[in-house]
Amino acid sequence: MPLPKIATPTYELELPSSGQPIKYRPFLVKEEKLLVLALESEDTKQITNAIKTVIKNCIETKNVKVETLPTFDIEYLFLNIRAKSVGEEIEVNIICPDDDETTVPIKIDVDDIKVEKNSEHDKKIKVDDSIMMEMKYPSLDQFIKNNFDFAQQNSVDQSFDLIASCIDKIYTEEEVWAAADLSKKELVDFLEQMNSFQFKQIEQFFETMPKLSHKINVKNPNTEVESEVVLEGLSSFFA
Repeated sequence: MPLPKIATPTYELELPSSGQPIKYRPFLVKEEKLLVLALESEDTKQITNAIKTVIKNCIETKNVKVETLPTFDIEYLFLNIRAKSVGEEIEVNIICPDDDETTVPIKIDVDDIKVEKNSEHDKKIKVDDSIMMEMKYPSLDQFIKNNFDFAQQNSVDQSFDLIASCIDKIYTEEEVWAAADLSKKELVDFLEQMNSFQFKQIEQFFETMPKLSHKINVKNPNTEVESEVVLEGLSSFFA
């Protein structure tokens, strides 16, 4: 006679990028083991891949392609999956800004951590009077590829590769060029034709992109100085 199956609760949240409702479950012991081994390795690529695997396993909604989700969706999903798995509070060690050395442990309720959206953010970029660009958000796969697979490249090459991978289309009133139909070299060559002002608009797209963010107040026990600290990105909440 087979052993009984242990029931696992299901939860729901909305993806910050699209508002799509996603059903998910907490991670199990086998997935927690995968995460622990990845964290012990201190290898960023291994940790990122472990996070992606756990999210894939825990999403109950059909036809969700984790590889194509924006990085901030991935971070938000993982944070909530982890909260339902090991506890709704996260303790982080904050370095006090006033002296840059004193560390204070702070507990944060996961429900208070949101993906912040900037009102100045725009996926459409006006290159000149006739040419427009439409951007898309970097996926987790693009993030891994551009940050960990090109160790021999310099940072400028990596930046251009990331930007090129985030171009969705280039268009005028008469024509549309889908980035999927263009080579990486064609896209990079197009970017290299830009002047500083035009390129700055692309940088602003990344700077104002939605991000996992939370503001906290921390008091330095040695100096009694209170400071506001902004935590951004998944890694900030596991420091």
